[in-house]
This record gives sequence, structure tokens and C-alpha cells, in this order.
Amino acid sequence: MIREVIDNAKRIVVKIGSNTLTSAEGRVDFDVVADICRQVNWLTEMGKEVILVSSGAKVTGAGLIGKWARYNDMCFKQALCAIGQINLLESYKKNFAKCDKLIAQLLLTREDFADDRRVLNIRNTLFTLLDERVIPIVNENDTVSIKELEIGDNDTLAARVAKLASAGVLIILSDIDGIFDKNPHKNLQAKFISKVDDIRKLRSEIEIDAPGSLGRGGIETKLHAAEMLQELGVPTIITNGKVKGVIEKLYNREKDGTLFM
Repeated sequence: MIREVIDNAKRIVVKIGSNTLTSAEGRVDFDVVADICRQVNWLTEMGKEVILVSSGAKVTGAGLIGKWARYNDMCFKQALCAIGQINLLESYKKNFAKCDKLIAQLLLTREDFADDRRVLNIRNTLFTLLDERVIPIVNENDTVSIKELEIGDNDTLAARVAKLASAGVLIILSDIDGIFDKNPHKNLQAKFISKVDDIRKLRSEIEIDAPGSLGRGGIETKLHAAEMLQELGVPTIITNGKVKGVIEKLYNREKDGTLFM
């Protein structure tokens, strides 16, 4: 059904997590960035409008400055995001330029979604960019997001953006193939779940680990994002963004992903 979901979606939100963008050494894997850009261009050539929600600013900043000891210190984290965001966007800019695509950046906080006028302004900006065939790249504004203002994770941000933009599907690129009953990194007997209709029931049937060390998300935030959109009748797909050409392979039925309907 994944092919049909993508076919039926005019507008697609693609979310890329920090663990997806990160190499085994804890640095941003720019080959993954290049592959994601190529796949987004492929979607646009199919006539789709695509919005990217990209994590990775903090990891990029830490890799550039070479200091990991204070990685979770609030002030240092905000500084890392300020350093990393511009360099991460530069990589997106360079790779989309190969496809003759321009990019734009939107940095948002929870407060932006709580104000009707701001929501309208965000919608107008997004739709104008899409009309001009520019790729919007969205992230949380981590340099100003204190606890009271932060959205908290980019899975939730992606769901909010998908809702705001009236997207037809949210594709979450993770570091695993989809949802399993146990953590497949730790348990070789973990069973893959291809389709989910009842998220509440699923929660009671699977083991949910804590978020990874580099990002704030995890399985629970992905379930929450899918739940937000399921209430609106919008499907969510979770798949492995580290697999080269994974969106194309999903579409061609050459790769698995978990579909929430």
C-alpha cells in the first residue's frame, strides 16, 4: 500500500533524524545528505511538493568544533546548533543545486504553532516556496528554544508541519527499517511490523526503548507523530534512511517500511 499512499499524496513531508544523518563516529554523513537530496528531487520530478524536516544541527556543530563533553549542556547545545545549522544547510544547498533546486530555511518554536497569525504566516510562506519549486527545510529554532518554548523532538515537529501544510503523507527516515516488537539493534529475534491501524494497542504489544544518544526522538515520539496524523486521516511511513535510495525502493516495493493508516 505504500506505493499507493505516495501516489495519492500531492504534498509530502520527509523527516530526517539525527541518528539517520550520523556516521558511526558521531559525525554527519554527508553521503546520506546527498542521497536524501537526490530522492527529494526524484519525488518533485513525479510532481510532488516536498517539505524537509531535518535534525542534525547539533551533531554537525559538535563535529565541527570537536567538543563533545558539554554536548547536553543547554548553553553549549544552543551554540552547537548555531554553528551546525549553517553548515548543515550548506550541504543541503550544495546537493540540491546539482538538481537545479533552491532551498529555504524555516526555524520554528512551539510558540509559533500556538498563535493563529503565526500559523497563517508559516502556511503562506510554505505554500509560496512550494509554488516557486523551492525546497523548504524546517528545524526547531534550538538557539532560542528554552524548555518552555521547545517542541522537544523533530518527529512531533514534522507531524505539526504535515498538519499545517495539509500534507498527504509523512515519511520518517529513521535508523531502523520501521517498527519492531523489540529493538532490532539489541534483539535478533525482533519481529517487523509492516502496518499499524491501532497505535494504542501497538504500544501495549511492543518494547519501547529510550531515545538514541544523539537525538531527542525515539520510537515513542514516532508513534506520537503518527497518532497526531492518524486522527486527521494522514498516513505516516517509518523506514530506514540509511539505506541508499530508500524512498525509491519503498515506492518500487523493493524495501520495507511501517505504514500507519
